[in-house]
Amino acid sequence: MRVATKIELNPEDEHALRVLAQRKRVEVRVQQRARIILLAAKDKQNKEIAAEVKLDRRQVALWRRRFLEGGVGALRHDAARPGRPAKVSAEVEDRIVEATLHEKPAARTHWSTRTLAAKLGLSATTVRRVWRRNGLKPHLQRTFKLSNDPHFVDKLRDVVGLYLNPPEHALLFSCDEKSQIQALDRTQPGLPMKRGRAGSMTHDYKRNGTTTLFAALNVLDGQVIGQCQRRHTHAEWLQFLRKIDRQTPKPLALHLIADNYATHKHPEVKKWLATHPRFHMHFTPTSSSWLNMVERFFRDISENRIRRDSFASVRELTTAIKAYIAENNRNPKPFIWTAKADDILAKVTRGKAALAKVRK
Repeated sequence: MRVATKIELNPEDEHALRVLAQRKRVEVRVQQRARIILLAAKDKQNKEIAAEVKLDRRQVALWRRRFLEGGVGALRHDAARPGRPAKVSAEVEDRIVEATLHEKPAARTHWSTRTLAAKLGLSATTVRRVWRRNGLKPHLQRTFKLSNDPHFVDKLRDVVGLYLNPPEHALLFSCDEKSQIQALDRTQPGLPMKRGRAGSMTHDYKRNGTTTLFAALNVLDGQVIGQCQRRHTHAEWLQFLRKIDRQTPKPLALHLIADNYATHKHPEVKKWLATHPRFHMHFTPTSSSWLNMVERFFRDISENRIRRDSFASVRELTTAIKAYIAENNRNPKPFIWTAKADDILAKVTRGKAALAKVRK
């Protein structure tokens, strides 16, 4: 019987292998190789290891040998493949990069590998390799919005200061409305997920009305106070403020972060706030909804509960929303804000400088 070469690990190698085998951001194949070596260090033979990691015995033997020859680092890289490596001259690469950045195809907004390859008389594979090497992705476009609020800096420092250094003997809430949530009923039942096939649902639907979710996210512990309303005027906002008042301990001051929606600054709202001095309002800069932490909760409830379901009525929709909030509050997890005001201001300053160059 052929016996595989024994592997003995020192503490450093063992720790490095365990990190590779368990860390989520490591490639699956590298995780698998690390597991092979860890199992080999337990005196398991290649056949046993192959059955456990679901690989061929010869592959297990290969990575055992590679580890003995090159250590942990050898597991991260595949061996060089045979054949001459593809070469692109510096001149050709410069032509591809220049055309990608400063030219546009006829009657189109951006290049594809094939359209640029046809323009330059090259292969699409060559263009793709150059794009990858230079970090160029013409098919992607991100959105941005720079606030023109004259009090941007003061409001930014106020809100970020609350996140990073919450006031003592007080509760901090991030508040907003998720308006016009539609109760969509799919015209046909969805098909369930199966092995090798994603779940699916029809693209068409019947509208059964809308609701607006008012939510206050407790920044300190992640709990949410929620209320569904048919409309989102100042009257509904006042009802929600009263609910927050009822559901929070009376001795504590309440600091509420909200956006600049007119409903939040209505005269009736200001009048009510004047009679409830424990409420302190803090407004984000205009066009800066990303500063309002409750938006993160709205994204989660949309992705995890609303978008992929079907609702025959607004009542079904509101019941689902309430159930999601109740489940969240049973085991709340707060979102942790880490960005400092100075870092955000520096990024905004760079963005405005870049925008100014484009306008010139």
